[in-house]
Amino acid sequence: MKRVILAVLLLALLAAGGYALIRWRQSAATPAFSYRLASALRQDVVSTISATGTIVPEDVVDVGAQVNGQIASFGDDADGRPVDYRSSVAANSVLARIDDALYAAQVASDEASLSQASAAVLVAQSQRDLARARLYQTERDWNRAQKLGESQALSQADYDASKSNYEQAVASLAVAEAQIVSAGSQVEIAKASLQRSRRNLFYCTITSPVDGVIIDRRVEIGQTVVSSLNAPSLFLIAKDLSRMQVLVQVNEADIGNVKPGERVFFAVDALPGERFEGEVRKVRLNATMTQNVVTFTVEIVTDNSALRLLPYLTANVRFVVDRREQALVVPNAALRWAPRTEQALAPAARPTAPGAPGGAAASGSGAASSAPAASQRQPADAAMPRQGGGRPTGALAGAPAASAAPPASRGPSGPRAQPRVWVLREGAPTAITVRAGLSDGTFTEVITDELKEGDEVIVGEVSASAAASGATTNPFAPQIFRGGGGGARPAGR
Repeated sequence: MKRVILAVLLLALLAAGGYALIRWRQSAATPAFSYRLASALRQDVVSTISATGTIVPEDVVDVGAQVNGQIASFGDDADGRPVDYRSSVAANSVLARIDDALYAAQVASDEASLSQASAAVLVAQSQRDLARARLYQTERDWNRAQKLGESQALSQADYDASKSNYEQAVASLAVAEAQIVSAGSQVEIAKASLQRSRRNLFYCTITSPVDGVIIDRRVEIGQTVVSSLNAPSLFLIAKDLSRMQVLVQVNEADIGNVKPGERVFFAVDALPGERFEGEVRKVRLNATMTQNVVTFTVEIVTDNSALRLLPYLTANVRFVVDRREQALVVPNAALRWAPRTEQALAPAARPTAPGAPGGAAASGSGAASSAPAASQRQPADAAMPRQGGGRPTGALAGAPAASAAPPASRGPSGPRAQPRVWVLREGAPTAITVRAGLSDGTFTEVITDELKEGDEVIVGEVSASAAASGATTNPFAPQIFRGGGGGARPAGR
């Protein structure tokens, strides 16, 4: 048995050694790397800034109540139905009525007070007429007393009484005239009080100040409204829904690229597949800060004649910053990829096209670079962003448009190196220095005389062993940083 066991073990060792030798010979004969390639293309490049905003009507009127009371009823809209959400109303039409019993009683009370004050004026005028008659009599008595003087015909006491009666009559007339003025003031007070109470009674009927559509109705019949320092809001009316505006929050790093009059494209989640166009009207100067992030509000006007856009929808907005017509472009991954030292020295295996088998196993940035051909791509302003953040699409992050491209690599000494793309020359990667232009987030314009349309650039690689085994790379799995010359970036970044 021992001999049999030893023989079996020896045969197993020999088989394992033979298999290992065969695999070693295959690996020695097979190149270590297979590159993923993409063609340089001629196409339009549009540099944009993405942001999120809210669609609101251009003119909105907030109708409130100026008196306290209970909502008694609603008015009728243009169709004869009670005022409700989305009702069309005309200017001066009744929106609601507040119970006016108390205010009507106050009007009646003030009217009575006015009548009483008016009667007091008549009484004061009568008192003035009596005072004038008495003054006339006392004035004649006093004139006769002065002519007679102190004599046997007029005693001293009668003389003094005549003088006193005259002076009292003069004073009484002045008092009567003052009472007339006072009674007239009471009439004016009563009139003002009556006017105020009538105005409060008028405010019990709430009317629409403009022609428009009811966006919001914030009260119900029987609800009590209380007007204090701020008038309570009852209705929100949009004057014209055929003209809308989008209020967009743009990051401070990008606000310098937003100018009045620029074209803007946006989409809303409620209408998938539809694209809308607008124009920047103004950039508001009152910036806001949220969690140390400064943003500016940008007003965008758009036509809504078809009434497709509803108020307060969220809009995914793209500001067109710059455009290049039929520029020479390469995938962004081509500007991020750089070979390792052994790749630069080793011969390459058969290049792997972006759609070829094994392409999904590309390391570095190849997994992110399998972009479709130019004929399969949509224009940059046709695909709307699904989320905002105030950051520009691609590498445009507050930088000038001429340098809106993926960042160049850093050399060992620290300063930025010129961006490069790599092509296969005689089976080995060869660097071509380029000047990066605009980027739309997927492709970047390159300016160079060494690269032509149709030339294939390296966007990633896949090891020959992984390609032979059919292994795939999960694009969502974290990638390992691969060092190497030219400041290579982490894979998938």
